[in-house]
Amino acid sequence: MKVIGICGSPRKGGNTEYFTKLTLDVLEKENIETEFVGLRDKNISECTGCYACVKERECIIKDDFQEIFNKMLKVDGIILSSPVYHASITPKLKSLLDRAGFLCRWISNEMVEENKNYDWKGTAFSRKVVAPITVARRTGHTFAFSQLLLWATVNDCIIAGSNYWNMAVAGSGGQVNAEDDKEGIGIMEHLGHNMAYIIKQLNK
Repeated sequence: MKVIGICGSPRKGGNTEYFTKLTLDVLEKENIETEFVGLRDKNISECTGCYACVKERECIIKDDFQEIFNKMLKVDGIILSSPVYHASITPKLKSLLDRAGFLCRWISNEMVEENKNYDWKGTAFSRKVVAPITVARRTGHTFAFSQLLLWATVNDCIIAGSNYWNMAVAGSGGQVNAEDDKEGIGIMEHLGHNMAYIIKQLNK
């Protein structure tokens, strides 16, 4: 059993990284292998909508996407975390998810003629456990959090929640002060335990 935490923050050692690693630490204590994947130094271009993946079964844009996508394929769970920028997730995380969403669908399905309906066979991410995390100075979480939820649900994933939305408040004035959000810490710890429980149930 393994979970990766994909952090969309461009800041090294920032607040979003703190909460991502905190959740991964809980999973480690639950005897689930984890890996932190920061996008800060990764080269990930945006999806061009070329639909080459329908035929090729791979993304023809060659950059760091392939390495991360392959990690996503091999794990039981994925944490998707982002700071909130103008009520949205970061561009690099959005680019990763756009391309991953296209490719995971066309690995498992064929495109049909225009006048026919789809009978989807799931995706390459079907029943993977996904947990979104958003971090903001004050507000804007809801839309960014929804972006991550919408991506996970359209790709046939199972959502892990907590005893409150997986959101944290930090970063006023650019501070790295995640440890001050005690409620947020408790939410992420509970999220880690919930994610571990779901993965263990699925692996019985």
